[in-house]
Amino acid sequence: MTPRGLGRLTEAIEMIHDKARERGLDGFPMRYEICPADVLYTFGAYGMPVRFSHWSFGKAFHRMKTQYDFNLSRIYELVINSDPCYAFLLDRNTLLQNKVIVAHVVAHSDFFRHNYRFAATSRRMVDTMAAHAKRIRDYEMRHGREAVEAVLDAALALQDQVDPHGAREPRGRPPEPMPGPAPPSPGRRPRPYEDLWALDRLTAPEAGRTAGPDAAPHPSRDGGTPTHRGPQRDLLRFLMENSPCLAEWQRDILAMVREEMLYFWPQLETKILNEGWATYWHARIIRALDLSESEAVEFARLHGAVIAPLPTHINPYHLGFRLLSDIARRRGEAHLFEVREMETDVSLLRNYLTRELVEELDLYVYRREGDDWVVVDKDWRRVRDQLVQQMTNCGIPVITVADGDYRGRGELYLLHRYEGVPLDRVYAERTLPYVFRLWGRPVHLETVLKGQRVQFTCQGPEQTTCRNLEP
Repeated sequence: MTPRGLGRLTEAIEMIHDKARERGLDGFPMRYEICPADVLYTFGAYGMPVRFSHWSFGKAFHRMKTQYDFNLSRIYELVINSDPCYAFLLDRNTLLQNKVIVAHVVAHSDFFRHNYRFAATSRRMVDTMAAHAKRIRDYEMRHGREAVEAVLDAALALQDQVDPHGAREPRGRPPEPMPGPAPPSPGRRPRPYEDLWALDRLTAPEAGRTAGPDAAPHPSRDGGTPTHRGPQRDLLRFLMENSPCLAEWQRDILAMVREEMLYFWPQLETKILNEGWATYWHARIIRALDLSESEAVEFARLHGAVIAPLPTHINPYHLGFRLLSDIARRRGEAHLFEVREMETDVSLLRNYLTRELVEELDLYVYRREGDDWVVVDKDWRRVRDQLVQQMTNCGIPVITVADGDYRGRGELYLLHRYEGVPLDRVYAERTLPYVFRLWGRPVHLETVLKGQRVQFTCQGPEQTTCRNLEP
């Protein structure tokens, strides 16, 4: 970018920040970097500017970069939940594209700062991940790259099996005192219900076993003395703290992967709301600028592409934008700030997806029948409930640790909380060997397939079997 282009972009950034503040947006201080496509897609593949190396990130980079090279998709920006908030812009963006992106990421920064699910996330995670990467490189030097990669393979296969509402402190850190209302930082007004959001950091006791309508008492433990009783949702933490076969450096790798997943989790929980919030405000801010005729046409084309509905799945930009626009129309724009602070995707859909919106957006439930995809339901309540179910726990199955000493032999018994959506059998059979690798002893997983309680058992890398359990 030429010095003249940088000067025009700097002026545009200052103007957009002024427009955002006038409309009540109050994010973290912003830092902008202009990057070539290779750098931006590397950040996109890793999820952060700095992170440990793993072959899966290279695979993601190759897929994303290939789509970019063939003009099938394009990342215009990447924004990091941090203080200050970092935004990376593609160097081939036009000035108008950068204006839209700046307005978009300013709204993201406001969302990161004020949505309650982000309150417990580290705002210095870039530094933390850099430290993680260094530790993992040190482990590779000491123990060999293959040994470290084997642990990372298992950890990343299980990284979504964490408890996002449970304790977040690293292993070995003493528990913190009961949290109360946090004093506001200098220059920031207290947020509504701040004292209540603090309670969300407490670990709620797990509910009892819920394995669907045909739930029955758990199979006998054959008189063993379990090292762990009762369901525990955070599988990664349980393995990290209780595995009988892991060395300290391996436990440390699990702790790092878990900490990074907890940082990313709120972004998974709020994809529709977060992108809808940023899209709503970039439209409001850009329309308040004095655009030339050519810029107005370019913006209409760009914005239309962002919010275009997709034929087979939900476009979060489209659905989020339409939901927030409807809320602003019915309840006023001031109500949006309460929605931004208090909601996740699940509660947003449950509370604000109306019959009129379902019909206007032509949403429906469909499934595969034979070789065809068919629409099976257009009732707005069932459409809403189906969407809510898909978004619950970010669409990730909940697997709890039921027993760490099953049958008195130190075997691990896991329980899938079946709520009408079955596990992908192939995925389950390929994932259990990773649990076995981290536990070092046979692993069992109980779930429901086709209405029948079944138990998967893994006794080695290539030794996974499945049997029916008695009703």
